[in-house]
Amino acid sequence: MSNSLELLVATDFSQLSEVLQEKIYYEYYDYVYGMVYYIVKDHAATEDIIQDAFIQIIKKKPIFDNVIKLKAWLKVVTKNSSINYLRKNKKHRNQVDIESVYTYIDEGLQVPISVENFVESKMMEDSIQAIVNSLKPEFRVLIEYRWKQGLSYREISELLDISEEVIKQRLFRARENVKKKLHKEWGVMDEQRKI
Repeated sequence: MSNSLELLVATDFSQLSEVLQEKIYYEYYDYVYGMVYYIVKDHAATEDIIQDAFIQIIKKKPIFDNVIKLKAWLKVVTKNSSINYLRKNKKHRNQVDIESVYTYIDEGLQVPISVENFVESKMMEDSIQAIVNSLKPEFRVLIEYRWKQGLSYREISELLDISEEVIKQRLFRARENVKKKLHKEWGVMDEQRKI
């Protein structure tokens, strides 16, 4: 996490320049997107939740003595916003989505699901892990950092000394590769479910 995200709670957000406000927002967005998307499995809803949580964060500004506590607080506020969204929109619960099974998982956040969906989800996760293991090492490490560890593009960029744009491109290619192989394996089952 860079210093710009720390500015979020250390200063009066409304007094910051528009450019800096935007930079802080997108850094926060990158930081929590994977976690929120895993919970709601919908891109538009994820963006709405992130915006709502960001507004809450701006309004509540506790002082933190270290970055670890700040990061934990940001995630708690965002998780709570996601869970509140699920409570208000129960139709989004208990869905298995081929494209989003293998994303950032934070223990304690998972909503209850049926045994059938749990088993199917676990089998799909195992399939995805096997597919990921067959990818080139440079793709595997990016998937590990982004979805298993929940790192932002910037954090991955700093760790690997590669530009954020290259990371985004490689992650896109890796994701498409996984989706294509997963669709071959699970596509027939998915089509039968729609009938």
